[in-house]
Amino acid sequence: MAHAEPDFAADRARMVERQLRRRGVSDERVLRAMTEVPRERFVPTKLRGRAYDDGALPIGREQTISQPWVVAAICQALRLEGRETVLEIGTGSGYSTAVIALLAAEVISLERIAELGDAARERLEQLGVDNAEVIVADGSKGHPARAPYDAIAVHAATPEAPHSLISELAPNGRLVVPIATATADLLTAFSRVDGELTQETIGPCRFVPLIGAEGFADPSQ
Repeated sequence: MAHAEPDFAADRARMVERQLRRRGVSDERVLRAMTEVPRERFVPTKLRGRAYDDGALPIGREQTISQPWVVAAICQALRLEGRETVLEIGTGSGYSTAVIALLAAEVISLERIAELGDAARERLEQLGVDNAEVIVADGSKGHPARAPYDAIAVHAATPEAPHSLISELAPNGRLVVPIATATADLLTAFSRVDGELTQETIGPCRFVPLIGAEGFADPSQ
């Protein structure tokens, strides 16, 4: 007996209501973007039936696609209105890139693993995302050539907020980054207001480490 194909649209709507809205994601633009982006296109084929699980999934090279709530929480904390240029650190599968692309004018996404960056770029092109650029580079140092940025999203845990990223924030810019502590990664939002940097903890989370000059050392080296 043949198995019925998953109803991904229904799974996506259920994810938005149960995993996001019920857990405090209230930005309607973020919820709408999460409803529109087909998460199943960003996971390995054998895992597509689990695309809308309430958790992270492996995408190869010891990297993951983040839990849906984490992607939504980061996007909500960025407070995007549609006019911004956003720097993303850690393209991974390209899923969060696609979500942010619906919320901002332009996304520049950095991925240190060429294999993942190339696959994400191809996926985004297939889905018609034309306002996102994927660059293979050390994301811990940001991308000063296009700075300053209205918002910066980091999808890997850092020992502290990378100084280069803070320096690349525009006036009134927002940086959302998981900070590694002894007990958990803490998703943290930094805002530059009137020249001063404010900090707010969003909540505990779990991320792969940010490898690079202003992140953690590469364990393979």
